Amino acid sequence: MERATQAGAGRAAKARCGWAGTDPLYVAYHDDEWGVPSHDDRHLYEMLVLEGAQAGLSWITILRKRDAYREAFEDFDAERIARFTPARIERLLNNPGIVRNRAKVGSAVLNAKAVLKIRDEHGSLDRFLWSFVGGKPKVNHWTDYRKVPARTPESEAMSKALAQRGCKFVGPTICYAFMQATGMVDDHEAGCWRRRGTR
Repeated sequence: MERATQAGAGRAAKARCGWAGTDPLYVAYHDDEWGVPSHDDRHLYEMLVLEGAQAGLSWITILRKRDAYREAFEDFDAERIARFTPARIERLLNNPGIVRNRAKVGSAVLNAKAVLKIRDEHGSLDRFLWSFVGGKPKVNHWTDYRKVPARTPESEAMSKALAQRGCKFVGPTICYAFMQATGMVDDHEAGCWRRRGTR
């Protein structure tokens, strides 16, 4: 208990991006995951699904459902999800742990099939997606998160390429949020302890 309290106190003492707020789940996501470069195909697919599920909702809503998503979607194993039947999708729509939107649930299956094609075409989902930022994180220099754009030329290019391969819920704004989340873009504010080069 004492160690957990000390860890919590350590988190509280750090300066971080204004959007992180004070919710422990949100703070932990900001500190441990957001903006950290990810090259794991499973995690990249997971974030595509979750960012798409967030459309019209708050990110904290999705974070609170994340464990249920991992259970419902086979820990985001694209090969398994690509084989989900209409009956399996109907069962998912009765799962209160996830966002029960038919289009969003269906898109997870469509996107899994697209991911498999992308792997065949490019060797990995990682190689394909990171190509939109030249294979390395783009570091921005924002002093206020409210000035960060909702979309960029890179996210527009990614969105177009994913849509051409049959993906859904991959608009430019969703793709930019995905790029931020997976560290393709470092949009941590200048004063944030997680900003690249300061940690």
